[in-house]
Amino acid sequence: MASAPVIEARALSRAYAEQPVLIDVSLRVNEGERVALMGPSGSGKTTLLNCLGGVDRPDRGEVFLLGRRLNDLTGDALAELRRSRIGTIFQFFHLLPTLTIFENVELPLQLVGVSATERSARVTTLLERVGLLSRKQAFPGEMSGGEQQRVAVARALVHHPSLILADEPTGNLDTANGASVLQLLRELTDETHTALLLVTHSAEAAAICHRTVFLRDGRIDHASEDSPAVTV
Repeated sequence: MASAPVIEARALSRAYAEQPVLIDVSLRVNEGERVALMGPSGSGKTTLLNCLGGVDRPDRGEVFLLGRRLNDLTGDALAELRRSRIGTIFQFFHLLPTLTIFENVELPLQLVGVSATERSARVTTLLERVGLLSRKQAFPGEMSGGEQQRVAVARALVHHPSLILADEPTGNLDTANGASVLQLLRELTDETHTALLLVTHSAEAAAICHRTVFLRDGRIDHASEDSPAVTV
């Protein structure tokens, strides 16, 4: 693994209604590294993902993305950094139902001002890569869950982010479709050297990662922090 961190959390704490959710959490993910974040429901995994992605702000501690301290950024500057440097994959796809598959994947490029010619080339290349170019004019409602998640993977990568944050990306898929999406994530992040932080309950999902970190009761289990990924 390269030594430069893409994302780094230092002593993060976050509470809601005075109930601690994250307690002194420190974590880093390097360029090209895939890290699985595991732990029981309610352990703080999604809250940590939201703090790292700039969706939520910690009560204490710091987050650095490519060396930039997110705590110091205005809302507009943070949104711009997120649009350009982070890709996100959700359990329930979050594709826009009124846009075609092509348009869904194209949207992140429009938000960062990529030219129409370049947008077309990138979207075409990625849709071909995920095996859905022939369905580029279909709408999400016309596709299976596995197909929709492959579109979501393409959308997360199309703007060449430094980091992908994935929250249970196979949690709504059957075994075969889940395995297909995981294989795509492994191959595409290898090819692009994109860092991946993958929240999951699945040993199969964790197995595509270089290491697994466990979160318990809002704290990192430091005995697990540098452990290899779960094998299956």
